Amino acid sequence: MSVRMRILAEGVHRHVLARFMLTAAAAMASAVASPAPASSCKQRLLQDLGWRFEPDATAPTGVQAGRPCDRADLQDAKAHGDLTVRWPSELSVAERERRLDQLLRHPATVCAYGYALGAATRRAVDRLSANGGFRFTGVQLGWIGFGPTGARHDGWRATAWFGRGYRPAGANSRAIEAFYRGRMRGECGLGRQIAQYAAQLELYGPAGFDREFAADEIAIGTFNRIRRSRSILLGSSAGEFSRDGIAVQASRSGRQAFMGLPGFIYHVFDRSALDDINNQAENFVVYDVSAAAADALRRHRGFEHYNRRNREIWTLARGLRPRPLRRYYERLLYERDPALRAELSADARAALARIDTELSDPFYRGFEVYVHKQGVKPVGYHIARLLDRNPRTPFRIELGLHNLHTTLYRRYIAHRLAQCGARAETPASDPAAGATTAVSGRSGSPVR
Repeated sequence: MSVRMRILAEGVHRHVLARFMLTAAAAMASAVASPAPASSCKQRLLQDLGWRFEPDATAPTGVQAGRPCDRADLQDAKAHGDLTVRWPSELSVAERERRLDQLLRHPATVCAYGYALGAATRRAVDRLSANGGFRFTGVQLGWIGFGPTGARHDGWRATAWFGRGYRPAGANSRAIEAFYRGRMRGECGLGRQIAQYAAQLELYGPAGFDREFAADEIAIGTFNRIRRSRSILLGSSAGEFSRDGIAVQASRSGRQAFMGLPGFIYHVFDRSALDDINNQAENFVVYDVSAAAADALRRHRGFEHYNRRNREIWTLARGLRPRPLRRYYERLLYERDPALRAELSADARAALARIDTELSDPFYRGFEVYVHKQGVKPVGYHIARLLDRNPRTPFRIELGLHNLHTTLYRRYIAHRLAQCGARAETPASDPAAGATTAVSGRSGSPVR
């Protein structure tokens, strides 16, 4: 072999060896320090929900969850140092994946999700409340009344006779948004269903809501009807329910655990004690909970204490000998009408003072719920209102079956991870040549 050929061969050998060593080094570094795409998406989602990751080369992994369920919002949680993770700066991909999966299942992450869910619920409720065309049940042909233009005009098609069941006829988002601006009638059970679906719409955004849920999973109608459907609320797609009727678990967790939860206020005595059948119960979703109300609920371990207080308020109110005036108790107890109060006898004023003391509890003032068509009011308002409608029975408050922290939480996490994984093409670099090529992949919507 000539000298020139030998030099050329040695040069090629050195180039190939250098290329191999650089590639191997890059692969080893990636295995130790760089997260895989799935890990990157999980960490990014956790960061979007509020977690902060602080690399620490000298310390083992430490999770400082704090008390995010007790905070007003994410900024409040950050100010208290909640939702912080410290972990070694170098972790294998497998170990990183394991720890991120643990965080996605951590109770504090569900609380952080409560910030997003609560904000989505409030956006949905504010839009529903602002629509004067969404009215309470009146003279109509079915359980849900879509007016002279019919259900199709508002994006719905019937699944049962007499307006007792509907599903979207086209895009899910269009059907739900019709209740933001359309003219239709329904009772408070429908209002609760629409508020629950609308909260998911606001959480996912229209495109995500349409992709994630099939049309028959967005069923509205009588509760018996939607239990026999694929509804994500109570039907076959609902999956795993949380059963916390008197709010023991939610009260233990904190205020964010209540956000968006469905519930109802209903009569204690049988139907023979009802004077107004249309107000035998009120369906609601939780709009917001003050810090003081959450503290009171935790201290009293849920709703049962307040159901006993409701009974005491009802007993005291019966002794006031109310005048036959419209909204008498609402004006006397909630609006605190001075003229009505001045008319009371000394004995009645003493009873009223005891009722005032009961209703001054933070729960009655700071536990806000949305009821169609009353809008957003504290629970104390509804206790006073129902004394007017059905004065011969006390009322109880309970949470309904829900899957917000189980099935719907898992679907939301899976949706966000899939969205992240499909969002952009993954770049692959040639460490020897310094050139970057793109590995083709599916693109999707950016992570919200």
